[in-house]
Amino acid sequence: MAVVRLSGGAVAGALAGLIGPLPPPRKAVLRALRDPETAEVLDRGLVLWFPAPNSFTGEDLAELHVHGGRAVLDGLFRALGRFPDLRMAEAGEFTRRAVANGKLDLTAAEGIGDLIAAETAAQRRQALQQADGALATVYQDWSNRLLRILAHMEAWLDFPDEDLPDSLVPETRAALARLGEELRRHLADARQGERVRNGLQVAIIGAPNAGKSTLLNALAQRDVAIVTAQAGTTRDVLDVHLDLGGHAVTLADTAGLRETDDEIEREGMRRALQRAAGADLILHLAEAGTAWDPVHFESETAAAGGPEVIRVRTKIDLSPDGDPQDIVSSSVIGLSVRSGEGMAVLLDRLTGAAEDLTRHGGLAPPTRWRHRESLGDAVAALAQAEDGLAQGLPFELVGEDLRMAVRALGRITGTVDVEDLLDVIFRDFCIGK
Repeated sequence: MAVVRLSGGAVAGALAGLIGPLPPPRKAVLRALRDPETAEVLDRGLVLWFPAPNSFTGEDLAELHVHGGRAVLDGLFRALGRFPDLRMAEAGEFTRRAVANGKLDLTAAEGIGDLIAAETAAQRRQALQQADGALATVYQDWSNRLLRILAHMEAWLDFPDEDLPDSLVPETRAALARLGEELRRHLADARQGERVRNGLQVAIIGAPNAGKSTLLNALAQRDVAIVTAQAGTTRDVLDVHLDLGGHAVTLADTAGLRETDDEIEREGMRRALQRAAGADLILHLAEAGTAWDPVHFESETAAAGGPEVIRVRTKIDLSPDGDPQDIVSSSVIGLSVRSGEGMAVLLDRLTGAAEDLTRHGGLAPPTRWRHRESLGDAVAALAQAEDGLAQGLPFELVGEDLRMAVRALGRITGTVDVEDLLDVIFRDFCIGK
């Protein structure tokens, strides 16, 4: 089965040329599709007709549900190509037209794009929430509140002789303070939305032959990394993408950490520590019976509020008496990939960490850097407005700061001019969306 979608002003004429009289709107009918020149029947399929403005794009729109064989589609596309003003759609063009015609805001369009690309249950849930307008509702509410504050200030300026309340300035300052605090809390969400959308980054760190590549292969359930008895086999960062309890996770196998004069190995260690510093979670591996060395990166990341570190003792089947207190510690997981001991514990710990790192309550979280950038601009403009009121600046100047905040929020949803953003937003869409 294949679905061919048509949208635009030429659809009604082209559809009539293929099937004859148009069907009732929004009712699926079985029709023969004919070549407009030869009258040859190309296929029989379901036809749906959505006249403007009651369609996904806001334009006249039709869907042809036909058999998906190559000959059928080739014949249908050749027939459609004979109609004037019809052309193949570009990637994301249907959704882009829906945005242009006011059927969707930009965040909903991004949600559709994320839904197309979703690979895990968490990504699907977040994308559906955004496509249904969860983010737009949040930002539109803040914009409306700002506009009400602006309206009160304009009233004060335009009607100075009217009996307006003396409490206008303190009430405005209090309203701006509440709104600014809400935006700051929204931004201080530890990037949960982006972590769901892009996947969690987990770095596997440890000394050479600590079992990093073996663990990576076990978690991936396939041979991804080369495993040998020779130390220093892994020289670069090797990424594997997993679905971990419904969460997208990228595991990074890294070069072993040790003192060495080998220039290539030192570069591998530099990349390993760099990946660890930017990870959401670190698995620090050490073979049972050996020292936790090196561990300097743990104190550095902890001091900087960096990622959580999970310590894992590997190869416990080869050294069952090594560090017994260390292994039973609640902060250390004892593991043997060969026997499977400890694997379930590690998976539970990883899944729990993934849930903690992506959990959010209340408002839908921002999911892209551009959201955060515009929200930051709005927060800065609100802070400037608050300072202006505290200093007794004229309402005209304070009002301009508020307009800047409204425009910043509008850039997220597309209610202000965002033409330069559209190509970026829709470039990863598939054809027909």
